[in-house]
Amino acid sequence: MHKWLRHVKKYSTVVPDLQVDNIIIGGGVVGLALGEKLTRERPMETTFVVEKNKLIGQETSSRNSEVIHAGIYYPEESLKTRLCIEGNRKMYKLLAQKGIPHKQIGKWVVAQDATQEAYLKQLHAKATRLGVPTYFLSLDEAKRQEPHVHIGRAVLVSPSTGILDSHALMGYLEQNVAVALATEVKAIRPQQPGYLLQLVTNQTQSWVLARRVFNAAGLHADKIGQMLQLPYRLYYARGHYYRSTDTQLQVNHLIYPCPEKNLAGLGTHLTLDLAGHLKFGPDVQYIDDPYDYQVPEDEAKKDAFVKAIQTYLPSLNPEKLHPDYSGIRPKLAGPGEPFRDFIIKEEREANLDNFFTLMGIESPGLTSSLAIADYVYELIRK
Repeated sequence: MHKWLRHVKKYSTVVPDLQVDNIIIGGGVVGLALGEKLTRERPMETTFVVEKNKLIGQETSSRNSEVIHAGIYYPEESLKTRLCIEGNRKMYKLLAQKGIPHKQIGKWVVAQDATQEAYLKQLHAKATRLGVPTYFLSLDEAKRQEPHVHIGRAVLVSPSTGILDSHALMGYLEQNVAVALATEVKAIRPQQPGYLLQLVTNQTQSWVLARRVFNAAGLHADKIGQMLQLPYRLYYARGHYYRSTDTQLQVNHLIYPCPEKNLAGLGTHLTLDLAGHLKFGPDVQYIDDPYDYQVPEDEAKKDAFVKAIQTYLPSLNPEKLHPDYSGIRPKLAGPGEPFRDFIIKEEREANLDNFFTLMGIESPGLTSSLAIADYVYELIRK
């Protein structure tokens, strides 16, 4: 409490232009899901999502593979595992109820050698412990279903994996919460009964006093936390995607190689959009600029993609593989560092009651978004 009071004494009291109950910083899928949850569960409270861009979901939420993950890759006791599994079920239920486009097409994780096959057996055992359905497919049956896919040793099927239209999902959520677009948070400071935020909208400044603040700012969440001296650091991992224009290359499932060490990425995998078009990626490249979405068109980058893809799709025609787009993930782990879990907490240890941090929400953040909203809501109720 004394530390909190020292924060307050630094500033003179500002008369706010507006006083609200809840402000969520960040209009990506997680911020929108949380805003929708609070609006629905607490209709007598005032809840706003503030988003610095002119449209919702312009960063990590829309620049990804749009996959509904099953939740089998991460450590069993991690938040990523728990919230992905819960989020998977909640997501399919919501998508079906609201008619949001999606397909539960399943994922294949393929092993090309004995070491990878052993990994798949461990993955299957873990999925069984977690209650997530997986099963092995015979190589003959796999060849019948996916004649273009090369499988050296084994294939593990994840039937609860699917794809969705993330823009349609966010559009639904946006309709059910008040969102202030083109509104950037410039400063935050404690002021009774909560936090005073300096907001700038179209070069117009305003001060808003919020009883609770939720930092769901994605790529910029560490910068928001630093406004209150919270020592978070995010790393920006850009992933590039390529698309195939080969209409003869038909694949019906998501195809994943075995993941990279420390789960830095899930490998250069094959995903489908809802129209059935093939796309490949992402790779992992750490960068300094969270706005640098360029997709290098150099041959070395393309050659690396072709080499990775042809391990499981040897009939890929390199001439029909083209750069498509990129996305940037907010990672808590830097290059070569071990796995880091989501950080989702109230900052009570820093004497910042009613300030909630959602940090490092990368994959499987889209799948987990509805479960994250429920998890944060339970933190409020404690």
